[in-house]
Amino acid sequence: MSDERLDDYRSSIDNIDAALILLLAERFKITKAVGEYKASVGLPAADPAREAVQIARLRELATSANLDPAFSEAFLRFVIAEVIRHHERAANPD
Repeated sequence: MSDERLDDYRSSIDNIDAALILLLAERFKITKAVGEYKASVGLPAADPAREAVQIARLRELATSANLDPAFSEAFLRFVIAEVIRHHERAANPD
């Protein structure tokens, strides 16, 4: 049994998921360059002040987009933690 409406919804979801993955890949490409730069000039891997500003900004954006700000913050914190892990590896490659 085929449900054309459900198939259309799922097709849209699949496209959005693909876009999310590509955007995350692009984000990590840029943050990798940031981590390498930070390591080369002796900056710390984490920047808590910037993280706080970004989280507040994106919580506000999530609220205006009718997305749960707690969910968006949890997602962003997960991404930030991974970025910091990469930055720490760049600073200590072995």
